[in-house]
Amino acid sequence: MKTYQTGNIRNVVLLGSSKSGKTTLAEAMMFEGKVIDRRGTIEAKNTVSDNTEVEQIYQRSIYSTPLYTEFMDNKLNIIDTPGQDDFVGGVIAGFKVADAGIMIVNATQGVEVGTEIFARYAEQHKMPLVVGVNQLDSEKAAWDTTVDSLKQAFGNKVVPVQFPVAVGPGFDGFVDVLKQKFYRFKDENGTREDLEIPAEYADQAEEYRLALMEAAAQNDEELMEKYFETNDLTFPEMIKGLNLGILAGSVMPVFCLSAKKDIGVKRLMEFVINATPSPAKDVEVTVDGTEVPCDSSKETALFFYRTSVEQHLGEVSYFKVMSGKLTEGMDLVNPVTGAKERVTQIYAVAGKKKEKVSEMMAGDLGCTVKLKTVKTNQTLAVPSVDWEFKSIDFPQSKFRTAIKAKDEKDEEKLGEALNKYSAEDPTIEVLYAKELKQTIISGQGEHHINILKWHLNNVYKLEVELFAPRISYRETITKVATASYRHKKQSGGAGQFGEVHLLIEPFVEGAPQNNRFKIDGKEMVLNIKGKEEYTMDWGGKLEYYNCIVGGAIDARFMPAILKGIMEKMEEGPLTGSYARDIRVYVYDGKMHPVDSNEISFKLASRNAFKEAFRNAGPKIMEPIFNVEILVPSDCMGDVMSDLQNRRAMIEGMSSVKGFEVLKARVPLAELYKYSTTLSSLTSGRATFTMEYAEYSQVPADVQDKLLKAYQEEEGDE
Repeated sequence: MKTYQTGNIRNVVLLGSSKSGKTTLAEAMMFEGKVIDRRGTIEAKNTVSDNTEVEQIYQRSIYSTPLYTEFMDNKLNIIDTPGQDDFVGGVIAGFKVADAGIMIVNATQGVEVGTEIFARYAEQHKMPLVVGVNQLDSEKAAWDTTVDSLKQAFGNKVVPVQFPVAVGPGFDGFVDVLKQKFYRFKDENGTREDLEIPAEYADQAEEYRLALMEAAAQNDEELMEKYFETNDLTFPEMIKGLNLGILAGSVMPVFCLSAKKDIGVKRLMEFVINATPSPAKDVEVTVDGTEVPCDSSKETALFFYRTSVEQHLGEVSYFKVMSGKLTEGMDLVNPVTGAKERVTQIYAVAGKKKEKVSEMMAGDLGCTVKLKTVKTNQTLAVPSVDWEFKSIDFPQSKFRTAIKAKDEKDEEKLGEALNKYSAEDPTIEVLYAKELKQTIISGQGEHHINILKWHLNNVYKLEVELFAPRISYRETITKVATASYRHKKQSGGAGQFGEVHLLIEPFVEGAPQNNRFKIDGKEMVLNIKGKEEYTMDWGGKLEYYNCIVGGAIDARFMPAILKGIMEKMEEGPLTGSYARDIRVYVYDGKMHPVDSNEISFKLASRNAFKEAFRNAGPKIMEPIFNVEILVPSDCMGDVMSDLQNRRAMIEGMSSVKGFEVLKARVPLAELYKYSTTLSSLTSGRATFTMEYAEYSQVPADVQDKLLKAYQEEEGDE
């Protein structure tokens, strides 16, 4: 394989709903570029792209697969992405290294859920799009209906470059109004005839051509002036205008395809090479704001957008050459860790097929193996620069669940497997919650998590259970209370003795220090001798006051009393959740000259604190999340009704591009499996984001249920 210069490279990402035919199109593109000598099929489970066992079981893409083909003396790097929002991480990673997207639309379905969702992601990432209407050979294919659905979804930016003839099982050609040709296909291997446009299609072709010229002219003043004067543009002028429009996101050209029959594939590839940008125009901004042009003459730097573990190869690291020229044996440095890496082998990638090359220029995509420390989202560069490229900003998790091994002996293996898997898929987050005593995994949806479970079962040979995670409640108080506790134990020899009297009140930020209290109608005045303030690891504060007078408790026991209180705050008296925002005044107690020791006072303070807490108007706080839902208008009522059942507070509504934006505050306890429910209510058309907002008091009936459940689970201490 020859070395391609930056200007002769195109990096594209294939987008679209499941079953739209992205993987089949990728096969045809590689076949046309002679990277493969025969095209595989999803049904035969022999495609270059969907090459993992789990993808072949489900017969759909689950992972993004880097591919390439060679065409018109250019290298076309292709990232074939999944069609479900659950696996959007691979799509977002593709946006980081690609310069254009090809949106595939099924001609039997028109604009689908995935089309809308991935078009929104593309818009957010300023990714220009070219549309391919695929499966025009299907019995139920409908070109006009599909184009209408595109225009309804994306407006006037949708401009057909071609229109088909004989749509359906007899589909064998199309009119290309940009090239002013009629292409007829003689077989299913892309063999075509380039003909003049038949007379019966001349009027329709002229109508399409005028619309295309107008769309091209709108993106450049000179082209607009010429178009008004002559009502005509040349082929190069139309390409120029379309290129500008695609880059600006104001033009979305539409092409005819039957990827299965290799119809229209060459023409689409030709257009992508002529009308979409090469990486030569890329300028990547580093974390510190340095602008790095994609220039082979500059210093060498790589960005790693994906890692995977492959049989016989081990860990494979996929990169884009962001700058400079990469050669075999080059020594590079991770600017963050300082770790040195030698790139001993460089491969051009077509799924599992890896072709060894000696060098790659700026803008190219490839992979290497046997790097010691590099992970996804990291940079390697020559030692003379300290560039660190910005990380891929993956979407926040939408689905969380607890997980444990069915056999306790496998817990360590499970932890190792989860860490390995999340390194390959950064949209899977793994956290051991010390507070909850659970391992929590988070992902983009229930199907996403089920694929992880499949890997644990079949690859790592681990049997696991998934279940609803506990909630990180917080406990605090609303009023003043006192309590005392005497710990006394005699078991032969030295005994244990410690007595602690304490008072507690709510801590409020900025509230003045207090030493006068009314307890049971009697006024209590405390002599504050010392104060310690602690910010708790889990949020909130503890203020600890030493009010001991007359030597009732020796100063050497005060740290033990504080330790007992902190231990009980870490395991709250109500539900075992963390306690927060409390002032504690230790004002009296008793010692024994022989039997008193630190453990006695620690236990006494724990129990005194627990008793006072339960008498101080205790309340349970729960985490509240800001949830923003993008929902089709016709599904709004069902979504609102479901939210109300989840104790949500609706905070606002607005509209954007045919969707309603619904903002609400929802308790985390009510969001378990919400992504699955929302998908069911809206046929997969809605999406949402969730972000932690604050802790808020739970309703009385919920608190009663939590207290009862904890008592049943734990019993009295």
